[in-house]
Amino acid sequence: MAAALDEDDISNEDYYSLLNVRREATQEELKAAYRRLCMLYHPDKHRDPELKRQADRLFNIVHEAYEVLSDPQTRAIYDIYGKRGLDVEGWEVVERRRSPAEIREEYERLQREREERRLQQRTNPKGMISVGIDATDLFDRYEEDYEDMVGGGLPYVEINKMHISQSIEAPLTTKDTAILSGSLSTHNGNGGGTINLALRRVTSTKGWGEVELGAGDAHGPIFGMKIFRNLTPRCFVTAQCGLQFSSQGVRPGVTTVLARHLDKNTMGYLQWRWGIQSSMNTSIVRDTKSSHFTLAFQLGIPHTFMMMSYQYKFQDEDQTKIKGSVKSGFFGTVVEYGAERKISRHSVLGATVSVGVPQGVSLKIKLNRASQTYFFPIHLTDQLLPSAVFYATVGPLVFYLAIQQLIIRPYVRAQKEQELEKQRESSASNIARKKQEAEAAVLLMQESVRRIIEAEESRMGLIILNAWYGKFVTDNSRKHERAKVIDVTVPLQCLVKDSKLILTEASKSGLPGFYDPCVGEEKSLKVLYQFRGVMHQVLSGDTEPLRIPKQSHRIDADT
Repeated sequence: MAAALDEDDISNEDYYSLLNVRREATQEELKAAYRRLCMLYHPDKHRDPELKRQADRLFNIVHEAYEVLSDPQTRAIYDIYGKRGLDVEGWEVVERRRSPAEIREEYERLQREREERRLQQRTNPKGMISVGIDATDLFDRYEEDYEDMVGGGLPYVEINKMHISQSIEAPLTTKDTAILSGSLSTHNGNGGGTINLALRRVTSTKGWGEVELGAGDAHGPIFGMKIFRNLTPRCFVTAQCGLQFSSQGVRPGVTTVLARHLDKNTMGYLQWRWGIQSSMNTSIVRDTKSSHFTLAFQLGIPHTFMMMSYQYKFQDEDQTKIKGSVKSGFFGTVVEYGAERKISRHSVLGATVSVGVPQGVSLKIKLNRASQTYFFPIHLTDQLLPSAVFYATVGPLVFYLAIQQLIIRPYVRAQKEQELEKQRESSASNIARKKQEAEAAVLLMQESVRRIIEAEESRMGLIILNAWYGKFVTDNSRKHERAKVIDVTVPLQCLVKDSKLILTEASKSGLPGFYDPCVGEEKSLKVLYQFRGVMHQVLSGDTEPLRIPKQSHRIDADT
């Protein structure tokens, strides 16, 4: 094998881009690309000591890439997990000639073994803060009742309930986990709290069991057990039983859930609950990339109802979702509609309007920040008032658009610029190395490029006149931004063969003689070339495949 390279030198290499081959390239295509680069970088072809040293370094990198991609096993690992997958200890004992699926399974096993050594350092904190607000005075009051009161012209809004809960997980062994949770609640001046400790053990690959102990001033001590079991690859069951101790005696409770995959995206559930609130429930849940649908029926004490909900998922960067549901039963009828959207990397903001009889109109605002949830149910009116429905719908939308323009977007933009700057700083040494390698590669290419140009000129073939790679500023609104491009005329001409240039679907920063001039920013390749004496020009995205010459690239002589 070629001389060993530092991990930092090759960890960011895209081997397919370096060899300029498709990800589906055959052994023959790999070998042809490898031979071509070997002829360019072989140290014995250069007499100058500095060029010879640079050629030796580049030759070793190319050889490393070829060795990984030419071996079916290491190539499968690299395709799935990249260079880091090859660094996992234990591959040397894995049986060769395995399929990608088998290699994926083996990789996950090796990863689990490595992660076991760090289990003690892991927790999974989750929390929720709920603040209930009574704003019925905004829409449902008699004005004359407030005429004689000081400040009577202002509506009265109060916080009438609050709930705080938190839980953490502490892995004890590879199979045992302890879960500690607690909550505090208050409603109209009366409050209480609970604390729970659960111990969960994974009994096999098919199931786990859990024992729970709890105490609180509202319901008294609680003891419970829960079991999960996969019956078949498409069906599982959970069973939970508990004992609640109070001054009125012991109250037992049992809950069982049977679930089955009806198809790839659809689950069916059957639930039976016996105890304080006995019920039978059946539901169907269909979850796809673009939508989520739920249909549920319940017969029980005190609530019997039917519920249907639908959620549409937009395929945008902000993961926008709109949803609606209707629920009808002995308690009345409730219609809900709302939306949620990602406002930053770790935050999702949602708002839901609830209109029901006899519940009235409510607005529910929810913010998910990492593993923490902040929930604000605002009760607007006990009646179905059109004004309350209108303001509950339009108010949050106007407020969100204002906050989005004035706070969120400037904050996200500043955060992205800060992260981009950190990324540039952290990768500065690597980029400097890549730039040095690219400049050395261009020097090594000069003689080959001269011969290629002579051959192409003799047959009126493909001549690269100018080529630039990086960030181009074409939008007038971004005039203040500076273009960041590098000249890649020589590296592209070196890739021309038989009057053709073919670039595969990979980042062009990995091509020989290229490097990334603007880390983390959108890049393009602009090429001005001559074919059969006619000028052509093309602008290609960083990861778009490119094939020239093409008739569509031709520059009209009249323009």
